[in-house]
Amino acid sequence: MSNEQSRRDFLKLGGTALAMGASGLAAAATTAPGAAKNQAAAVSTAIKADLPKAKGPRLVVVGAGTSGLTIAKYAKRYYPTFDVVLVEKRDMYASCFSSNLWYAGLVDLEFLADHSFLDAAVNNKYIYFNATVTGLDRTSRKLVTNKGEIDYDYLVLAPGIDYDYGKIGVTDAAAVAALHQTYPGGFTQSTEHVTIRRKVREFEGGVFLQSVPSGNYRCLPAPYERACMIASVIKKNKLKGKVLILDANPEITIKAQGFHAAFDELYKGIIEWRASSPIIGVDVEKKQVSTDVETISFDDAAIYPNVRGAILIEQLGLMAPSSHSNQKEAHIDTRFNNFIGDERVYVTGDSRNQPYSKSANTSNTEGHTIARVLAARAQGKEPEWVAPQTICYSMVNADPMEAISVDAGYDYDAKTDLITGFSKTTKVFNDRSTARAQATLEWARGIYRDIFNA
Repeated sequence: MSNEQSRRDFLKLGGTALAMGASGLAAAATTAPGAAKNQAAAVSTAIKADLPKAKGPRLVVVGAGTSGLTIAKYAKRYYPTFDVVLVEKRDMYASCFSSNLWYAGLVDLEFLADHSFLDAAVNNKYIYFNATVTGLDRTSRKLVTNKGEIDYDYLVLAPGIDYDYGKIGVTDAAAVAALHQTYPGGFTQSTEHVTIRRKVREFEGGVFLQSVPSGNYRCLPAPYERACMIASVIKKNKLKGKVLILDANPEITIKAQGFHAAFDELYKGIIEWRASSPIIGVDVEKKQVSTDVETISFDDAAIYPNVRGAILIEQLGLMAPSSHSNQKEAHIDTRFNNFIGDERVYVTGDSRNQPYSKSANTSNTEGHTIARVLAARAQGKEPEWVAPQTICYSMVNADPMEAISVDAGYDYDAKTDLITGFSKTTKVFNDRSTARAQATLEWARGIYRDIFNA
């Protein structure tokens, strides 16, 4: 059995099975208007980052989410000669995945945040560098940060996502700031989770609005899971209130049968789901949202706008043309994730433009593949592509804890050079169970172990 298959089997055991028994600067500038000007200004500094001299080919990984942490660990493991530097702007980790469970009191904050960037670096023999990226010169292979330049041999950018509020009709900068601060989506910054948890804990009744965006947004089932967790609190506290789900999509995007059953059987009269109801405007002061057919008032909300690739990807001149991505994601090779025309620069995680799920397990499994790609290319070998996998659990009941799940693969069409979507081997487990609820927790622990431990 291969190491890759063993690792995938381990994650499954941590889930259901366990619980149930070199192009130059000019080339980059053509991708994003103004990129050359921005990069020229960014690389004008002569200050070098305070890092030890590289003892081998330097691999710089930007972003310490699931994808970045996986690649930093496993690229070093697959090719020990790599000198790996992980650049992360945060000084403390807290996972986005599993945060919905915190709102309902099923896990504590320690479950999400008791994980150290420093420990991960020590355990896996790389350097954690707390800095913010400000520029990139692909000609001279220099990454610029607020703490100086870093020379690289290979570069991986895994900066996650940003919100695209314009797609829900909010374009004024002041309105965007007010909306994000008052009714955060809960899928980017850790501070958003703290705010939403407070909202849920202090909710006294009325309408709690949860929106679901269109497009390939981060973690397709998460808004529906969150609705269930909020509804469980309303039910437990016997409040006169409901969760109103405004879904931009005509159907629940994944695990539809399982979520519909939960809505109907567990939260009848508490969850109201409205299909094909995209938000086209928000009035923060009046606590109102507009769709194309009505204006809806609410008492509190977590408003999830559309997502886009991280703004950093656009700033560094790595964004795909609109014909390749309507979510401002990276312009990268379909299988190997290198920037088109530059096998020294890669983009992974949720800023990629492939139609993979933007989720933790997908980023983790993809990270293993790209780590192998980097190791192979650093040794002059032909890389092998392995499709990511999406093992995803969704808690739908809090008392007793019950969950549903999906185990999805992806197919590649060599003739068109496209990922064609979920493979025929994809399995959806819509029957909620306490065993899958325990698997939900062990699934998360399995990912934490894989990215932080030795």
